[in-house]
Amino acid sequence: MNAPVGKELEDARAKAQEEHRALHSRIGRLSDDAIDLILRKARSHYAWTEKPISDELLHELYDITINGATSMNTLPARFIFVKTPEGKERLAKSLKPQNVAKMMGAPVTAIIAHDMDFWHELPFLFPHEDRRHLFDGNPEYSEDTAYRNGTLQGAYFMVAARALGLDVGAMSGFSNAIVDEEFFAGTSLKSNFLCNIGYADESALFQKLPRFPFEKVCTFA
Repeated sequence: MNAPVGKELEDARAKAQEEHRALHSRIGRLSDDAIDLILRKARSHYAWTEKPISDELLHELYDITINGATSMNTLPARFIFVKTPEGKERLAKSLKPQNVAKMMGAPVTAIIAHDMDFWHELPFLFPHEDRRHLFDGNPEYSEDTAYRNGTLQGAYFMVAARALGLDVGAMSGFSNAIVDEEFFAGTSLKSNFLCNIGYADESALFQKLPRFPFEKVCTFA
């Protein structure tokens, strides 16, 4: 653990605060087109063009995703990019039949997983206070933290992919147990969900399904 202290800590905090003020002074909000791209008019996709995704773009996608906030900066998500024919065949073993073609046709399928031993990395990720004792010997709390924050990072991942011009199609129609046995046997990783990534073939889209109005699901307290 090597956290800044004293004047170094004051300077680091002052720099972070100024950078945030400067960001908001430059960008008050995203454009309507940008919001449409990442959420409002974004769609889940099931068919893909043959346009490839470079490893450099996957690195950029990760570099954006990793900046999303997590509890105590735990960052428990782990991303396995399945792109080879051999990897796809292994992953196909876990899928429900109707999802095999969706996955096999995508340039890349990400397994969004989380590391149950994430807390061992806290001296690096959360250096100003040792909180490993909160998780050591407390598997229920560790699993709850890993699952919640790993899921949150999966959502960041999808939004970041769309921001880079990619299309995504998340899938839960698969066996987590088979994925874990095939890819994570003997490790502390557990799968959460799958996410196909690529450039969509829009001919497979259907109309957007209904969404609730504000009044149905939102209240004030």
